[in-house]
Amino acid sequence: MGIGGMLIPAVSVLAAITLLPALLAVLGTRINSVRVLPKRFVDRGHPEDGFWGRWARFVLRHPWRVAVVGTAIVAVLAGLGTQLTPNEAQLKNFPGAGDAIAGRSALAAAHISPGVMKPFNVLVENGGNPQAVAAKLGTVPGVAGAVAPKDWHRGSASLVQAFPSIDGAAPGIQGIINRTNDALKGTNATLGGVAAVDRDFIHAIYGNFPYVLAFVLVLTLILLARAFRSIVLPLKAAILNLASLAAAYGIVVFIFQEGHGSSLWNISATGAIPAWIPLMIFAFLFGLSMDYEVFMLTRMREAYDETGSTERAIELGLARTGKLVTSAALILMFAFLVLSSSPGYEIKLFAIGLAAGIIFDATVIRALLVPALMRLLGRANWWMPDWARSLLFVPKRREAVPEAAADNV
Repeated sequence: MGIGGMLIPAVSVLAAITLLPALLAVLGTRINSVRVLPKRFVDRGHPEDGFWGRWARFVLRHPWRVAVVGTAIVAVLAGLGTQLTPNEAQLKNFPGAGDAIAGRSALAAAHISPGVMKPFNVLVENGGNPQAVAAKLGTVPGVAGAVAPKDWHRGSASLVQAFPSIDGAAPGIQGIINRTNDALKGTNATLGGVAAVDRDFIHAIYGNFPYVLAFVLVLTLILLARAFRSIVLPLKAAILNLASLAAAYGIVVFIFQEGHGSSLWNISATGAIPAWIPLMIFAFLFGLSMDYEVFMLTRMREAYDETGSTERAIELGLARTGKLVTSAALILMFAFLVLSSSPGYEIKLFAIGLAAGIIFDATVIRALLVPALMRLLGRANWWMPDWARSLLFVPKRREAVPEAAADNV
């Protein structure tokens, strides 16, 4: 999935800078010769006279109110996002029917530990005594019992199974795994099993995640600073993208971890989210959010260079990119909603998380917070000190005319 994710933008950019210009040059004005929509659906006049232009002027008149509303929505969802539990769901929360579910119910009725469904598999090698290992594991707090094969031969490998007293995905399993590892020190035994593998998988994914996030943020700041000739705009873009990501996690927690509305997809609350889903949502959503940000800020930067007015730049930029951003978001949202109709439980979570995150970013983040915050920042949006220009090799360009002079013009 990672390699495929890298190939998609690489091929898209290559086609956009080679094939697309060539096709446009060949077709020329004939590309508009076929009408797609009736005249009544086609915008008339300037884009700023339409809905997005009116909305931009509303935000410019009431930036504080819009910013407060957008921030409140993000804060609520981001707060839920902090409760995200990246782990396999406990088996008691798995939905469905059949022999496996009937067996789970029978174990619960007999008051047998759910840990028997995800036992610790301990490999004993190099002449180790499996009976002694099993006896030692039976004394570990949190282990309900351990068994070893009766017929074993010294020098061969044997498998000992220990049964935790809780589900292998329950919150307290980490401590039991650590105590089991401590008990195995000094023996020729190694801990394995689904619960231990799940724990190692989470550590492998999220152990280096802060470094991945830092690399992405630093690279984003450098590239956007060069593109927009500003320090403030890249910082704002990175912060808003992280806020959008946290809000998307909050939506996933609210629907699937807590179960509010998950019945629409025939899913019960699981109390946890599979570990790979938050990471993949980050990879997809951060890239898409940055695309939307670049669409808007590029047009605003061009308008500011032409007019020298921050307010005019916000109005023109939002009016001329609002429809593009929301249309792209709707296309992706419906594509992921279709994907959510698949029978796979994890695919449903992944698809709905992305669909909700994309439409949230295109509406609350891009339509509310971006223009409102830019209006409040004013001329500070375009600030870039000389040392930053030299460090990033940003050439000096003709400065925009002062806003007062632009207003007079």
